[in-house]
Amino acid sequence: MGSATTTPRTSRLGGVPTTLPPAGAATGTQLGLDLPVEAERGPARTVLPDVVHIPGWLSRDEQAALVADFRAWALPPAGLRHPRVPTGHLMTVQSVCLGWHWQPYAYSRTADDTDGAPVKALPPDLVALARRAAHDAEVPGAAAYAPDAAIVNLYAPGARLGLHQDGEEPSDAPVVTISLGDACTFRLAATDRRTGPFTDVRLETGDLLVFGGRNRRIFHGVPKTFPATGPPSLDLPPSRLSLTVRQTGF
Repeated sequence: MGSATTTPRTSRLGGVPTTLPPAGAATGTQLGLDLPVEAERGPARTVLPDVVHIPGWLSRDEQAALVADFRAWALPPAGLRHPRVPTGHLMTVQSVCLGWHWQPYAYSRTADDTDGAPVKALPPDLVALARRAAHDAEVPGAAAYAPDAAIVNLYAPGARLGLHQDGEEPSDAPVVTISLGDACTFRLAATDRRTGPFTDVRLETGDLLVFGGRNRRIFHGVPKTFPATGPPSLDLPPSRLSLTVRQTGF
């Protein structure tokens, strides 16, 4: 199946497939303190209208389970890769998709920018986790939230994500982001501009950020990560892992 949205000018070059180091091989450089058995969950905080941050939303065991799942998702076919934007620039983040394959700036059912294989299914337990997240954040549309896609990004040291809108989806349903590993600065602008003034949120491992309603299409990005701040027990290479779950409306 081809793209579900109109694709802008694209580069003739595809994405670049990548691989993870074996489990247990790269955590020695992580200097962050390990988490307690249950992460300390903080109160929900409204960052901007319909943008909610919940610190420590996931326990250590839940975080570790997601990392283990990610290691399976990252394997080919339709595995982890550096996406390439239509102008030919290779993104610094590494990405694997579930449910729908996202290639800047279109969705398809196959990994068209790498091996062309069918995208991996969105697991029911991740659907349930994302629905729980939307419910806990109490953003507009949470009750009817039915996610069907996830973009899982790995930020190695130095990786960043420029300000952008999640605008390829016709749905106005909330966007759920779960942060694991190294901390980052998550930057928010506005729905009608990608310039300042900005609202910056520091996301730590296990944190949840949900946006919807009037800010469903807010410009956002990750200008900086903080190396060696993630807990070693997660068994990630030195990096931040971000799970962004969406209801596309396709």
